[in-house]
Amino acid sequence: MTQEALAEHAGVGVRTVRGLETGERADPRVTTVRLLADALGLGPEEREELISATIRRAGPGDRPDDRAGPGPGPPPVSALHATPADVAEQLAQAVTTRWQREEEHRQVHDPYPLPVRWRPVPEELTDHWANIRRLPAGGTHGRLDLSGRLDEIVDVYRRVPSGRLVVLGRPGSGKTVLAARFVLDHLKSRARAEAVPVIFGIGSWDPTAITFRDWLTAQLTRDHPGLAAPGAGGSSLASALVETGRVLPVLDGFDEIAGGLRRPALEALNATTLPLLLTSRPAEYAAAVAETDVLTSAAAVELTDLTLDDLADYLPRTTRKARGTGPARNSWDPVLSELRERPHGRAGANLAAVLTTPLMVALARAVHSDASGPDPAALLDTRRFHGPEELEDHLLENFTVTVYRPGPDHRPGGGPRRDVDPERARYWLGHLAHHLTRLDTTDLEWWRLGSGLPRTTRTLVTGAVVFLTVALLDLVAGAVTRTLAYPLVDGPATGLLAGTVFGIVYWFAVAPGNAAVAPSGARIKVFGRGARIRRRTAPRFVAGLLCGLAFGVCYGFVHGAVNSALWHGDLPDALRAGLGDGIGFGLVFALGAGPTFGLLALCETPLDIRSAVNPAGLLRANRLTVIAQLLVWAPAFGLLVGFGAGWVMRPVSALLGPLPWSPTAALQLGVTSGLGGSLGYALALTAWGQWVVFARIWLPLTGRLPWSVVAFVEDAYRRGVLRQAGAVYQFRHARLQEHLARAYRAHRPERR
Repeated sequence: MTQEALAEHAGVGVRTVRGLETGERADPRVTTVRLLADALGLGPEEREELISATIRRAGPGDRPDDRAGPGPGPPPVSALHATPADVAEQLAQAVTTRWQREEEHRQVHDPYPLPVRWRPVPEELTDHWANIRRLPAGGTHGRLDLSGRLDEIVDVYRRVPSGRLVVLGRPGSGKTVLAARFVLDHLKSRARAEAVPVIFGIGSWDPTAITFRDWLTAQLTRDHPGLAAPGAGGSSLASALVETGRVLPVLDGFDEIAGGLRRPALEALNATTLPLLLTSRPAEYAAAVAETDVLTSAAAVELTDLTLDDLADYLPRTTRKARGTGPARNSWDPVLSELRERPHGRAGANLAAVLTTPLMVALARAVHSDASGPDPAALLDTRRFHGPEELEDHLLENFTVTVYRPGPDHRPGGGPRRDVDPERARYWLGHLAHHLTRLDTTDLEWWRLGSGLPRTTRTLVTGAVVFLTVALLDLVAGAVTRTLAYPLVDGPATGLLAGTVFGIVYWFAVAPGNAAVAPSGARIKVFGRGARIRRRTAPRFVAGLLCGLAFGVCYGFVHGAVNSALWHGDLPDALRAGLGDGIGFGLVFALGAGPTFGLLALCETPLDIRSAVNPAGLLRANRLTVIAQLLVWAPAFGLLVGFGAGWVMRPVSALLGPLPWSPTAALQLGVTSGLGGSLGYALALTAWGQWVVFARIWLPLTGRLPWSVVAFVEDAYRRGVLRQAGAVYQFRHARLQEHLARAYRAHRPERR
């Protein structure tokens, strides 16, 4: 049975069953175990064995949420009726699932996690021990024993009374792996009232533009769109979690903050009292401390290098076991012998300087441990590798080639998986790395794939796609309802106007500062909407009126002038027709866009709390939202414009003179406006539309990305080149991103 089926049969909560299976709950009530035994249909001996094991494991201090007794667990929380405690529980489940899968995907436990140890840092990088211990004035204090290993990180953290710990380590030393292990181990022993540890890539934070708490709220909303729903106090659920201390920030990558922002970032962190765990490279953190102060009330440790014994235990176990029963020579033996017997030789010293971090050991394993990979002894070639830098470049360069190498069972032109040429894959990955470098971030967000392009290019491409879309629609609609001569002129004119208007809106509203349209945190739902969403209706209605009026006046003037020119009118006639159509269409589009925007606001409802916690899921959710918006927008706007045009043109004709109009023209206007307006809005002003414009059209058309970007990125994630961090991807390590971006720039130099 599944966990849900067992919980239903036993009459207990799904969370209880999940906790027992994962080891999170070690002391359930005996009554709960008896219900589970009944549901499983255990025999008398098995039943007694299970209950006896429960009594042996139970202690005097039962966990508070187990004392509540059996019963159904919390149902899926509605975003509009959730308490902070319920939301925190579901957030904890989502975070646990995410990082368990990430550890499995990155093969952290294959064959076992590389040892990560740490040591105390110099005193100038920590606060006073009295502040760390939260002692009152005059209290006695001393250093805390913070030594430990990877599986002891939660215990070490809990020894710090202030709840603030800084973990320093050089590139590739295992800071991110330690952060993930901290989150999973903390969640296993977490009580319901405790905060939920959540990893945040702090490198994307600009402390001069947004406060720390607001940034945490925005990151939570990005990774869990359902948390954008309003809570009991009117603020979002994400904000409520942050403000009530139900989120424990695990801030990974302080060194990835832009150099000029590290000092204000540290000052902003010191202005809060939130418990947190911060990781950073030592030099960048020390430089920030020298400019301002240490992280207030924070203890600090520094990760140490791997030893030769660590390598001797780990690397031989990563290769395929040799056939036969006798002792077999391992391919890593020559390398380990050189490191052990001649540690000060040139080859041994170079390699020892490289294989001291988990990152480089993992790359060496990926490149050389596989049966089809090169012999590890090649790493000892001093004529090829003059120093540690050349060795590191070799591992980084060949890692991509290795993971994209066809397997031994690959058949050219056959098989279910389509292999990617390693050189093409490296070029496309290099463009993604270069794109992230230009944006000064490590987060690969699908809705920002066009943000690295110049502002003018982005605007022109968006306007051109809108122009082609609207012109084609107008041409098809006109050819069906009229002769071909008129739509051949009106279609390009209408498309040009639509592309220009949407391009201007895009230039001022989206393009400045490499900004992008964020994915929507709502979905379209006709029935069962939340009352709080209606507050957005009036502002949307007014915005729709103004935008519709501006577009309608411009469109009407061009429409009237073109129509008059086709009928061989003179300049005064063209101006009069343009003025009349401008007023008429301005009113028509205003009265159509205002109610349509208001209707969209009424139909919006927050996403579920546990929705879209990965990039592909967020893309699918946003695509469905945009499609639903189009299904509401197109018919509503088309009908309002089509029928409204007939009502408005009569009084306008009486005021300004007769204007040519007919039911056929109203039908064409309704169809073109409904489809063209909705598609123009979707392409220029939604996250999914921008994804289509740049990731599905422009970047593949210019050769910088493949045509199927989603398949390529997900394949890179499965191969271990990328890692998943909530709703975004990141490169496996910042060093790999830097290497690929540098190689891309060397292959395709930047132009001013």
